[in-house]
Amino acid sequence: MKKKTLVLGASLKSFRFSNFAINRLVNHGVEVVALGVKSGDVFGVWVDTEVKPYKDVHTVTLYLNPGNQKGYYDFIVSLSPKRVIFNPGTENPELYTILKANGICFEEACTLVLLASNQY
Repeated sequence: MKKKTLVLGASLKSFRFSNFAINRLVNHGVEVVALGVKSGDVFGVWVDTEVKPYKDVHTVTLYLNPGNQKGYYDFIVSLSPKRVIFNPGTENPELYTILKANGICFEEACTLVLLASNQY
């Protein structure tokens, strides 16, 4: 497995980008954990509704707007990921500052594009 990824803001709805991302990550052989509002199975990945102490998370990919990210700041930092991906619409300078202060890399990018272009 490569680059275990947490999809934060995961949706069971098949038309949501977080749902597409889970599918593409799984198809690329990436181990995925997911956290969302509703629990259920998305392409073999169980979406949790409560924060868990996930281990060995390399990447957190965000699908929450900045206002909804606030409650997860400490959680994201506690995971000590190697990077956080801010997908379009999730850009958040306040969280950038927190991540920088904790030595966590981040990028404004699209997980789907990164996967499609072999840059993930």
